[in-house]
Amino acid sequence: MALFDLAKAEGALDAVEADLDAISQFLGASDDLRRLIRSPLLGREQQAGALNALLSDVSKFSKSAAVTDMTRNFVGVVAMNGRLGYLEGMIADFGRLLAAERGEITAKVTAAHALSDKQLAALKDKLKAVAGRDVNLEVAVDEALIGGLVVKLGSRMIDSSLKTKLNNLQVAMKEVG
Repeated sequence: MALFDLAKAEGALDAVEADLDAISQFLGASDDLRRLIRSPLLGREQQAGALNALLSDVSKFSKSAAVTDMTRNFVGVVAMNGRLGYLEGMIADFGRLLAAERGEITAKVTAAHALSDKQLAALKDKLKAVAGRDVNLEVAVDEALIGGLVVKLGSRMIDSSLKTKLNNLQVAMKEVG
């Protein structure tokens, strides 16, 4: 990814990471913004202008008041090429490249309910012990699990959800009866 290579060459990986995290949070918090970047009714210039204006103040999602020029230029190029609909995927790709650069691995965690910071820290520590390196968590909530967690770490999957245990019990009971 060009942004990653440029940020690495400029020694700005951390700054761009913070910018992209803020943009991602901004997108996650605003249905209107997500509609704006996907709207076929707006021209590329309109989308780029609107997004540029919004990026001038991301202070509620970031430690800084505005994104760096490098990130702003990247988003502008993405907009002018009509690719804003892919921006969230690009942000995720940047995160994966950065994690690989840092020697980290990502675990996808699905929980039955939101996890506290203490629970997340404990889970991260346990997964770090298993993986032998730092672990980033991508956490999602799925109430259908009833209780427990489903963790995907590389090619491994650990399913301790109550839903799966109940399904396994149901299958075992059918075999008996």
